[in-house]
Amino acid sequence: MTSSCLRTLSHPHPMDGTEGSAEQPAERSHRSSVSSVGARAADVLVYLADDTVVPLAVENLPSLSAHELHRAIREVLQLPDSALDAFALWLVSPLLEVQLKPKHQPYKLGRQWPELLLRFTDAPDDDVATDEPSLQFRRNVFFPKRRELQIHDEEVLRLLYEEAKANVLAARYPCDLEDCEALGALVCRVQLGPYQPGQPTACALREKLDSFLPAHLCKRGHRLFAALRGRAAKAGTDEQGLLNAYRKVKEVVSSDSEREASLRTHYCAYLFKCHELPFYGCAFFHGEVDKPTQGFLHRSGRKPVTVAINLEGVHVIDSREKHVLLGLRFQELSWDHTSPEEEESVLWLEFDGDSEGTPVNKLLKIYSKQAELMSSLIEYCIELNQATEPAAPQESLSGPAAAPGSLPSPTQRPQLRRQSSVVCSRIQHLSTIDYVEEGEQIKRVKPKRSTSFFGRQLSVGQGSYTVVQPSESLEQS
Repeated sequence: MTSSCLRTLSHPHPMDGTEGSAEQPAERSHRSSVSSVGARAADVLVYLADDTVVPLAVENLPSLSAHELHRAIREVLQLPDSALDAFALWLVSPLLEVQLKPKHQPYKLGRQWPELLLRFTDAPDDDVATDEPSLQFRRNVFFPKRRELQIHDEEVLRLLYEEAKANVLAARYPCDLEDCEALGALVCRVQLGPYQPGQPTACALREKLDSFLPAHLCKRGHRLFAALRGRAAKAGTDEQGLLNAYRKVKEVVSSDSEREASLRTHYCAYLFKCHELPFYGCAFFHGEVDKPTQGFLHRSGRKPVTVAINLEGVHVIDSREKHVLLGLRFQELSWDHTSPEEEESVLWLEFDGDSEGTPVNKLLKIYSKQAELMSSLIEYCIELNQATEPAAPQESLSGPAAAPGSLPSPTQRPQLRRQSSVVCSRIQHLSTIDYVEEGEQIKRVKPKRSTSFFGRQLSVGQGSYTVVQPSESLEQS
């Protein structure tokens, strides 16, 4: 994504800790986060979601915790208490993203950065030697959407809006064209002001279209190829659709400062729209999955994927096609990870499916050196949900729960129901294993199984993961 939050000057002193991780575009590789200015003092540059920099002069940087730096940033930005849980400190480079725990010491983690890269990425040695992390102030993966909707401070909302916008424009949040235009229209409203007939023109929007829409939708001819490949794109010009959506943005009259009140409203509208995306607020990880065999020669191979994990579930996203391959709530899966010394690290996801109309249990292998991080994050998210469940039931992947004083929740979310929507699972594009556990052997089946291969699962409430009961009429293949 294009947003960043915290970094420093000159000396490339990295930092220390691991919570969530994923690869990052290479455009930030020249930045570092710490500049020595004395034996005990240092200038720390913290990057915000809109790429602005917050310089901090700190004492005893090597022993400074992420919690203490977080407090210093909030004081400089004059953020309210709601920012304490809404944001976290991250170490980010083109190769790895790490959300820091409050107890982590960023300077030490930065010094250990090459070790983290060797452990959690496949980066070449030359890239490991030159990579430098930056310190960023961005959304906390563990901050629930229902609490986000209760925020009223404009600066906090603006920072959340800027980060969500960056994820949409970078296509880290895959969106259907209609939703991209609706979100882009809100960006037009924030940047250009209320819509005025004839201003701007479609031609004027075209000149900076990538400020409002994801880059892959701005490329000439994308619609033709998308249509040929069966993707959900409609005919027409991007700028005209964006202009039509911009025209429909509603204005709100307030007794407060008119501009500030209206911007706050549009920040909320943008975030609320993003909350409809089931992977909003995720930590991103990179990996590969097996492709289904094709053709006479049964050619196979692997495709790069992004694994998005948040408090609601796990989504496997095709990194090239910008659409979801598999989306699962935690109740719908079992999981584990393996890190054999002489084989690749793998995150295993087990879930319900069907084969030619017959219920089966499917197993997906995600090859990634970040499998351990992903498995730990899944487990922690489930623990958080169970701890807060009595007071706040886990949110559905179809959308966030309504919050008091928030925008009204729509009764339908058609963008999540569209056939061929980019947020719908495409299991047919995955190579999965159907199996039964018999003794110590795992065999392919047409299925016959009474227990899950994995003991790590959350099976409570409606829609929980179910095992296929054995049937004597089903034969093993």
